[in-house]
Order: sequence, then structure tokens, then C-alpha cells
Amino acid sequence: MPDEIMTLQEIADYLKIAEKTLYGYAQKGLIPAIKIGSAWRFRKADIEAWLDDQRKLTEESTRTRAAKAKHEIRNAKSVTNPKPK
Repeated sequence: MPDEIMTLQEIADYLKIAEKTLYGYAQKGLIPAIKIGSAWRFRKADIEAWLDDQRKLTEESTRTRAAKAKHEIRNAKSVTNPKPK
């Protein structure tokens, strides 16, 4: 059911994180959530889309860090092994 509404506890269990952590994310707007009265609710479809976005950000960040490390290694090699003149 794509429009399934889930509780904070259900989403915390689904994401395998502490409820307190999820509550903080919801309050700060870091995760898609809806406040109904005093209770946070989550659409499962929104959470799955958010997870996909987080995965993409992680992949981009990993590629950037890998490229930076490769560049730094190349620079370090050129400093320790300068080309003969």
C-alpha cells in the first residue's frame, strides 16, 4: 500500500534507528513527516523516496572523496618521486 501511514515507532524500526533520533530528524525537517496533533506520522512512500535520495547523496559523496584521495595520492607521489630533469 503506497499511501500507508506509519507511526514514529514503526519507521524507527523500519530504519533500524532509535525513536529519539527519528523524532529529532522529524522536528528538524530532515526526514519527510507530518505532525497530526502531537504525534508524528510518516507516509511509507515518502520514506522510501527519501531513502533513495539519501543513497544517491551517499554515492556522490563517496565518489567525490575517492577522487580527492586519488588526486592527493598522485600529488604525494610526485612530491616524493620528482621527475628527473
